[in-house]
Parts: sequence; C-alpha cells; structure tokens
Amino acid sequence: MAYYQFVAKDQKGGRIRDVVEAESERIAIDKVMERGYILLSLREKRRPTANLRLPRALLPAFSKGISLDLLVIFCRQFYSLSKAGIPLLRAIKGLSQNTSNPKMKLALEGIHEEISNGRALSSAMRDYPAIFSDLFVSLIQVGENTGRLDHALLELSQYYEREIETRRRIKSALRYPSFVLTTIAMAVVFLNVNVIPKFVGMFAKFGSELPLPTRVLIASSNFFVDFWWMLVISAVFGVVAFRLWKESPEGGIKWDKWRLRWPLVGSLLHRALMSRFSRTFSMMIQSGVPLNTALSLAAEAIDNRYLTAKVHEMKAGVESGMTISSVVGRSEVFPSLVHQMIQVGEETGQIDKLLLEVSDFYDREVDYELTTLSARMEPFLLIVVAGLVLLLAMGIFLPMWGMYDLSLGK
Repeated sequence: MAYYQFVAKDQKGGRIRDVVEAESERIAIDKVMERGYILLSLREKRRPTANLRLPRALLPAFSKGISLDLLVIFCRQFYSLSKAGIPLLRAIKGLSQNTSNPKMKLALEGIHEEISNGRALSSAMRDYPAIFSDLFVSLIQVGENTGRLDHALLELSQYYEREIETRRRIKSALRYPSFVLTTIAMAVVFLNVNVIPKFVGMFAKFGSELPLPTRVLIASSNFFVDFWWMLVISAVFGVVAFRLWKESPEGGIKWDKWRLRWPLVGSLLHRALMSRFSRTFSMMIQSGVPLNTALSLAAEAIDNRYLTAKVHEMKAGVESGMTISSVVGRSEVFPSLVHQMIQVGEETGQIDKLLLEVSDFYDREVDYELTTLSARMEPFLLIVVAGLVLLLAMGIFLPMWGMYDLSLGK
C-alpha cells in the first residue's frame, strides 16, 4: 500500500492538499474523485525511513521509548491545550518543544510541518504508525470531523491509563512467581556445575551400581559441564526459531490461541482481552465510527492474532448483512455475557453503554484473579521446589547410606 500526496479543489473552489492511501496511482485518483474534488496534481509520497510502516515483528524494537505513559502525557497535554482554545499549529509546536523523547519530538515536528501545508491532523499522524496506532488516528479523525477533538483526546488518555494500570497489576502479580522460577533455574545450574561434580569421585568408589536418582544427577551434571556450549547454541537457536515461527501468520495464530489455554493465567489473559475489546468497540461506536470500521479497529487493539482473526470474520459477516449479535454468537470465542449484552444493546440501541458494563465486569474479574494469582501459583511452585529437593537429597544420600552399610558389613 502506497501513499499519494495530491492537490485538488473542492466544490467551493478551495484548495485542498492531503494524502490518500491506495494500491496504485489509478486507485488513488479514483479515491480523490470520489470525494468530489477536482484533482490538480498527484505524486507518490516518499516517507522517511524511520517512519515506514514496519513489520509486526520489528515494530516493538523500533517503537522502544514510545511508552504508553508518554502517550498519556501527550494526550493530557494536548487535551488541555485544545480545551483552552489554543490553535492547533501552536499547540503541536508547543508539545514538540516540551517533549524530551526524540522520536516523539521528530514526529510532532513533522506533523507540524504537514499541518502547515494544509493536511489534516489525523492524516499527518498516519505517517508515524510506530507512535500513533490506527485506533489513535481514527479517534483523532472522528474528533476532527465532529469538532470534538478535546473529547477524543480525553477518551484516548483514559483508555491508555486503564491499559497501563492493567499491565502494572499483571506484572506485579507475576513478579513473585517469576522470581521463584528464576531462582530455581539458577540453583539447578549452580548445583550441576559446582556441587554434584565434587561427589562424583566419591561415588566412583562405591563399588556397585549407583541408585537411579544418583545416576540422573551425575548424567545431568556431566552434560552441563562437558556440553555447556551445546546448551547455549541450542537455546539461541530455539529462541530464534520460536520467534520466527511465532511471527509467521499461522504460527502466531496458534501461539496466541494456546496462550488463552495456559493454566492459571490463560483465563486471566482472556478476560483482560475481552475487557479491552469491549471498551475499544464501545469507544468506537460512541464516537460514531461505522460498525465495520469499529470492528476492524477493535480487532487490532486486542493484540491477540487468534482473536483478531475471529473479529475479522465477524466484520465480514456484518458486511454481508448479518447483525452484530449473530456474528458474535457464531464466533465461538466470546463468552455468553458479551453475546447477551450485545443482543440487548441492539434491541435497546445502547450497545456502547452495555459494552462498557461488560468491560467493567471483566476488569473487576481481572482484579480479583490478579489478587489471588500468587496464592494459586504457590502450590505449583512448592511442588517444583519439593521435587528438586527430593531428587537432590535422594541422589546424594542414597549412595552415601549404601557406602555406610558396606563399611559396617566389612
């Protein structure tokens, strides 16, 4: 998909300068004509390398530093300036001068230049997909068209604030289990490299067959000591192969589907994604975005390729004439609560409000599961620790007891 910059005249004779996205120059001309403009010039717009629409696999690396906290600050500051009646160009210039993030500063300076040349704010923001997502740009566009840009910025800031809070709680709940598992892994490596080899010489004098736990410990230790380079190469190769498979279309869908079935955290992740979908879909409908576009944007906001594919199937069903409640019911991935709420919302004309209630419900469930996650994971962690301690104790003490019995027999 390419971008074409055009200059045209509207029906009132005003001069228009904007950018249209199209697969070819011919399609770009047709899109301009469909708007009712008289085309004066058209040329393909070359975008700076740093602002290219990057592949999904590379986007996190290139968007590093553009955190949700920074977007919240930007939205809050922009909202205050817009609410105070500050002109758009002056507001963008002030924001670019105040930000300390170089990528955001570069983007705002480019947006300021494009707006000065006659482009709309939302159109200029589309040149920076690593910073402003399609969801962000679409809400800005709705705010421009309805004259409520400040309201759109407030909604975006609140949306990202909820995302930050949810992520913070998930990280906080997983911090203790992650610390325990990391400590266990480090302890296993230390025992195999430094402790068990010291017992091997003593066990060699045992004079008879060693117990199975001891043989397992010795084999594991020998492998760690003699073939550590193979472990490193295998780990690097495995990580690279896994990432390539995960970033492939088929592998990504399978991985995201499997993530929803993880014990303990799978249901938590599913509820969090349902809350995000419901809130995003509600926000789009409330802003007046067409239903099929709202579904498309909500699908991208889910950040789960399995659920995203299902939402795109729902979008195709809506475009073929089906009701939103019927396509949700056929998707088989959304709980009955979402289906029932959407069905009631269609009958009452309040889908957006009922979806917000669904999102609040799931937020409460996520909060409860997060508070009990560590407690529910403790039995699993205890079993892992107890198993390792039992194997280590049996592997070391069984042959020692055998040696003691032999010495008594002599």
